[in-house]
Amino acid sequence: MRLSISPRGEVRVSMPFWLPYKAGEQFARSKMDWILNHQAKSVSSQLEHGQSIGKAHRLHFEMQHSAMRVSTRLASNEVRIMHPASLPASDPSVQRAARSASIRALRKEAEQLLPQRLQTLSARTGLGYREVGVKSLKSRWGSCSSTKDITLNLFLMQLPWHLIDYVLVHELTHTKVMRHGKPFWDELERHIPTAKQLRKEINQYQPIL
Repeated sequence: MRLSISPRGEVRVSMPFWLPYKAGEQFARSKMDWILNHQAKSVSSQLEHGQSIGKAHRLHFEMQHSAMRVSTRLASNEVRIMHPASLPASDPSVQRAARSASIRALRKEAEQLLPQRLQTLSARTGLGYREVGVKSLKSRWGSCSSTKDITLNLFLMQLPWHLIDYVLVHELTHTKVMRHGKPFWDELERHIPTAKQLRKEINQYQPIL
């Protein structure tokens, strides 16, 4: 069985279809400390001036006395948020604009960098795929279809590179073994011997800003 927490803090238990529902409830109760800890982390925090966004951008809040509304712009390596003097950076409307602009920056980075990295890892592992796309996924870092189409979460750009590589090789492994099980994990560990350790490490992160 496996536990996951959605960006809204919802708890999900994944388990074999033949197990009774009650077994899932008991498993969740036994992991209550883990759930409470990760629910707290899943709540989106306030975005701050100078905060790193992805691999190449920083957030820049700029108060403009002449501004009548909040506006945003991606400029070079900055995510610029211009807001009226009457609205502090902590105002919900300013934060919503900053989050939306930051996600645009993450998408731009992801579309530029992730397909290239996937291609490199595909050549290294010998695991082929058909197409790759980038989307905003709520609870998964990536997915692979039965036709070997891979979808990657744009929030991957918030992870360190060694965990990004783990996710990409994980999805490439699904092109050979679709279901999670011993054959899948054996194949993944053939390419990443530290896969078990990295699997635990990535559980400390959530696909949110």
